[in-house]
Order: sequence, then structure tokens, then C-alpha cells
Amino acid sequence: MKKIHLLATLFYFVTYSQENKNPFSYSGYIETYYSYDIGNPDNHLRPSYAYSHNKHNELNLNLGFVKVSYTKDNLRGNLALMAGTYPEYNLASEEDGLKNIFEANVGVKISSKHNLWIDAGIMPSHIGFESAIGKDCVNLTRSLLADNSPYYETGVKLGYTSPSEKWYLALMYLNGWQRIKKIDGNQTPAFGTQITYKPNIKTTYNFSTYIGNEQPDIVRKFRYFNNLYAQYKLNDKTSFTAGFDLGFQESELDDKSFDCWFSPILIAQYKPTAKIQLGFRGEYYQDKNEVIVNTGTDKGFDVFGGSINFDYLISENAMFRIEARSLSSRDKIFQHYEKPVNYNTFFTTSITLSF
Repeated sequence: MKKIHLLATLFYFVTYSQENKNPFSYSGYIETYYSYDIGNPDNHLRPSYAYSHNKHNELNLNLGFVKVSYTKDNLRGNLALMAGTYPEYNLASEEDGLKNIFEANVGVKISSKHNLWIDAGIMPSHIGFESAIGKDCVNLTRSLLADNSPYYETGVKLGYTSPSEKWYLALMYLNGWQRIKKIDGNQTPAFGTQITYKPNIKTTYNFSTYIGNEQPDIVRKFRYFNNLYAQYKLNDKTSFTAGFDLGFQESELDDKSFDCWFSPILIAQYKPTAKIQLGFRGEYYQDKNEVIVNTGTDKGFDVFGGSINFDYLISENAMFRIEARSLSSRDKIFQHYEKPVNYNTFFTTSITLSF
């Protein structure tokens, strides 16, 4: 009789805890790194177009954050605070009280029959397949394409996931191109869209867009940006990602001519063992009119690049990484011992921990 009573009591507590599941969850991430640039910059800072892992010849923290999430019924929310060289340089234009916010958003499910949500606040960008969180990326450092497009965005998002979970559709009203605070004198709305299609567990296709003005209204120049990528998992060991960014911006206020920039990229990952991962990357970025990257040279930012990285999985939540990467430009936009050159090579190593 005592055993029956004990089992009944245990069943009650298990059932109660399942029905009253704690809606809060907690997580964190730390990524320390060391990078050596053969150009040996005196200020220990890599070129201005690099916003991640950009300190030369010093041990540093790229990104560390703690995060609390809330999920219950038709409500969800996230708050994450961060530190490191990534927020120091990528959020340099934001106000002091906002520079250390990684995420701060609230979501409400607005349909009882469909997976339809409205989320508002500071959120991860809807553009691209790379994030600021290194462990989630094939390569140790971020690509030229990723470092020069938004990592985060602020606004309102209407998102829909189909019952089969093969389709995801979203529409955003945003403060601008990777902005928390809008530009002074700018009252122009900005918009984003995203379409993701996953026909099976091995394949993902994504098309994201952005439309907005990144200038004060008196000198308004509309920007139109498109991001395409496809990801394919050949098997448990091999996967590929191909991406292409294409942007246009008005040359002058109400001008019918546009300045254009684009960037194709190809990434491959191979896992020879359960503990080892190899990453390969080939990329090209052309911004001759210097809409995104300012070089002050005749040919603008016109760069080819390649990298290879080796990852060792220390445990399920920790990883050691090392990467060799080289960039080549048509113009002498790099520095080698304070002399202008058209090449740049650097080596980076990191250790990541997630919890």
C-alpha cells in the first residue's frame, strides 16, 4: 500500500512540474581570441571593415553574453547583455546605454490557428547566414559579406511559419540598417522581408531584402539590398553554403542613377571525425563606389579572399579553433608595417564556451 501511495505521489509531482513548467530559461556564451596580422598595425587594430576578431597581437574577448528567455503560451521574450570587442566596434555609433544590449525583444502570438507572431525590439538580423556567435558559424572569423551587412536590427517583425515548417515568411518595419537609434534628421521608414524554404532536413533556401534611407532626409538616398543563400548538407560529414549579396543606393537625392555593390561567397565544411571540423571559404566583395566600405582609392573596395580553419570540439559546449585567412585587393588598401600594400594575411585562434 505504501508503494502505491509513493508511486501516486511521484506521479502527482511529475505531472505538476510538467504542467507548471518554468517559463524562464538561461544561457550564455564566451569567445576569447588571439589574432596576428602580418601587417603588424601599431594600434593593434585590424582594418576598419572588420568588426569581429579585429584586435591584432593581443588576447581579447570577442563576444561574451548572458541571456534570459521567457516562453509561455502565446508570449515570448529575450534579454541578453554583452561585452567584448564585437560590441565595442560594431555598436560604436549607438548611445552608451544601448551598446551592450545583444537582444531585447518581446513576441506575441496573434493567431490561435496559425503560427503567426509579432516580435518587437532589438533582434538578430534577418539578413545572412552568419551571426555574431562564432560557434554557430562554419568559419572562425566572419566573412566580408557578413561584417558589412547587419548583425542586428531594431523594429517590429510579423513572422509566419507554415504547419509543415518548410516555409517561413516575415515582414519588418525597422529603424534602419543595423541601428537601434535612428539617424538625426531621418524620419524615413525602413522595411525588410524574409522568405525561407526548407524542402527537407538537408536543404535551406533564403531570400532577404532591405529598403531604407541611411542619410538625413534632406540628402535622402534610398538603399535597396538583396541577400540570397542556399545551404545543403551532403551527408553527416560534408555541407556547403553559397551566398550572394547585391545592393543599390541612389547616387544623389532623387537621382535615377545608382551605386552598386555585390559579394558572392562559397563555404564548405568537412567533419573527418566526431571531434574535428574543417572549414573552407572563398569570397569576393566589390564596392567600387564605396557605399559600404570607404578606402579613399580609385578602385574602391575590390577584394578577393580565402580561408581555412581547424576546429576541435573539446566537449559538447566548448571548442578550440584556429584559422588562416588571406585577402587580396586590386588597390593598395592594406598596410604592411605602415606601408600600403594590396594583400593582407592574418591568423586567428579562439576558444568558445556556451552554457
